[in-house]
Amino acid sequence: MKLVIVDLGCGNTGSVRLAFGRFGLEPLVTSDSAEIASADRIILPGVGAAGFAMERIDVLGLRGTLTSLRQPALGICLGMQLLFDSSDEEEGTACLGLIPGRVRALEAAPGRPVPHMGWTKVRVETPDLGMTDGDYVYFAHSFACDAGPAAVATATYGREIAAVVRQRNWIGAQFHPERSGEAGARFLKSFLE
Repeated sequence: MKLVIVDLGCGNTGSVRLAFGRFGLEPLVTSDSAEIASADRIILPGVGAAGFAMERIDVLGLRGTLTSLRQPALGICLGMQLLFDSSDEEEGTACLGLIPGRVRALEAAPGRPVPHMGWTKVRVETPDLGMTDGDYVYFAHSFACDAGPAAVATATYGREIAAVVRQRNWIGAQFHPERSGEAGARFLKSFLE
């Protein structure tokens, strides 16, 4: 299996690569559009700001490549947020537009700091994610999309947010499966299968 991690020059590519290495795979980390387009599975990782990530996608000429993929692809954290129409981050950023919706800032409250960093229980609505309802997974984010029609798993952090989304060939995880222990490993294995 040819597994490609999209290299935007930022983010969590190292930890994602190591997570797939536990399955005996050696992902190719690249920003080459031909390599990405010819992969069996694609990972769009992300840690950082939506505006910077979209700027990198455009500078590298990857927007068309990413939006035309037909094989299974996975966006992680910021990589998931980039699948939506837009993000409120940095006073508004147009994203890839693969899933209708807007990514909004989380709101801090007593006992609920932002960024949201830590283990949170998820409600899983479909059995084919490799996860079970009530699993705890690791989040690290300040922005999130509301749970909408594409959400197949949700979490609550001040409001109901999408923890996992699915649209056509894309799946997105707001949490970090590479840091989520057994539940995260099951999720990644399910994506590979």
